[in-house]
Amino acid sequence: MVSNLKWKVAQQLEIKWWQRYLKHKNVDEYLSWKKKYWIDFLQHIPDLPKLEQLQVLDAGCGPAGIFMVLDKNKVDAVDPLINQYQALPHFDVSNYTHTQFISKSIEEIDVIEKYDVIFCLNAINHVADIQLAYHKLANALKKGGQIYVSVDAHRFAILKKIFQILPGDALHPHQYDLQEYEAFLKSEHLNVFSSILIKKEPIFDYYLCIAKK
Repeated sequence: MVSNLKWKVAQQLEIKWWQRYLKHKNVDEYLSWKKKYWIDFLQHIPDLPKLEQLQVLDAGCGPAGIFMVLDKNKVDAVDPLINQYQALPHFDVSNYTHTQFISKSIEEIDVIEKYDVIFCLNAINHVADIQLAYHKLANALKKGGQIYVSVDAHRFAILKKIFQILPGDALHPHQYDLQEYEAFLKSEHLNVFSSILIKKEPIFDYYLCIAKK
């Protein structure tokens, strides 16, 4: 668990990052590009269940999450910065009538009706309490449901240790390798049956971890 101050700083940096990133991007062109990105992303997931009509959670959705292309689903999209995102011209909730946006952290998720599929993409290392976040995600998943968690996993133990000690990546309070991210899922009694390498970088490998309850 990171300190409350460290997490708040990371959240402030997150909204500033989005503001800078989107500042000079044409709204229609960006949204079109992002939708294509998510469609391509889904097509590269092996054995993805047919998503239509399933209850889906987009946890840590950001202003342009996978909810954008799940218009045949009932989607809950959760993010603590939802209210701030609404000031961005690229995020108009009226474009996504299939989605209920919830301004909460992943650690605050508390559901009665559980989800068939949970996506937590580019988000789990932004949380304050990562063990609690994984617990909440696992608890929100139906028996037999699947969860997809994408992670920036450290490639080198020495660099991981340096990043954990020094604020080398203030946007991401948590710094782990792939085996550690998989262990969080397994600790919640989830069956991790695949971790797909999506992109290799000099310091991190970008993986999609897939698990079933």
